[in-house]
Amino acid sequence: MGMNILGIESSCDDTSAAVLTNEGIQSNVIASQSIHVKFGGVVPELASRAHQKTISQTVEQALEEADTSIDEIEAIAVTQGPGLMGSLLVGVCFAKGLALSRGIPVIGVNHMDAHIYANFIDETPEFPFVCLTVSGGHTQLVHAKAPFGHEILGQTRDDAAGEAFDKIGKIMGLPYPAGPHMDHLAQTGNRSFHKFPQALLKEGLDFSFSGLKTSALYFLQDKSEDWIKAHLNDLCASISEAITGVLVHKLKRAVKQTGVKTIALAGGVSANSMLREKSEHLAAESGLTLHVPNPGYCTDNAAMIAITGKMKAESGQFDSLAMRPFASL
Repeated sequence: MGMNILGIESSCDDTSAAVLTNEGIQSNVIASQSIHVKFGGVVPELASRAHQKTISQTVEQALEEADTSIDEIEAIAVTQGPGLMGSLLVGVCFAKGLALSRGIPVIGVNHMDAHIYANFIDETPEFPFVCLTVSGGHTQLVHAKAPFGHEILGQTRDDAAGEAFDKIGKIMGLPYPAGPHMDHLAQTGNRSFHKFPQALLKEGLDFSFSGLKTSALYFLQDKSEDWIKAHLNDLCASISEAITGVLVHKLKRAVKQTGVKTIALAGGVSANSMLREKSEHLAAESGLTLHVPNPGYCTDNAAMIAITGKMKAESGQFDSLAMRPFASL
């Protein structure tokens, strides 16, 4: 089914718009909000105001980069949730207004589904597969049995993995978001410098990272700033080892439990080099096919919303203008 789709994403602090045609993703514009850096985290009210200021020009830029006019768009896919309610409202209301004015359908997209289906932008994973979705707000193991036929096998009981990276990085004085900085520093550090705890390693498929965060806080609280700076690479490597070790251990357990031959990564933390390395090793030693999105499609972006909208459109899943955003699953 050929359809030109405009994707819109505004679930958190990135305003994004993308255009998908029969030839694939033609543009994927992301407007990031720098205002949250000084607060060390996303401030919901400021995020929604920033979305209001940038969403129109972000959509215009996406259409321009795709060399596509609004008249050629046949459907609009928009993040419906989960996310920050104020941010979601901006995207959903804009999409509904645009769809109404153009007389075209709107497609509500589950943000977590979209992270999984980001893997379908450049490749075509075979169902069934197990997807490890890891971001600042979510950590899940999902058994994707068929398109939009998912079973959550396990999820975090407290902090998400990305949240743990960011909060521990903040303790060490790294700028927000700390995850990418920690990944870069960890690449030249000693993973065995300090053994941080790996919670629930022998239990089920759920995750817990609050204990790691507390352990890092206690370990660092009597250390001077100079000491932390001198050992920053080793600290980042040790913390990354603890987090990614649990993630891949649980992924391996999920593969054994489900018997799948294909695995996938998704979410912002799937861009982490240590996680990718360990996942590649798991795939090689277990004879699995591994799918990982292009790094540009790992964080929140509209391309993943557009491809998910296309998949929903192909099965006739359109929404009415009565569609409402939802903050949680």
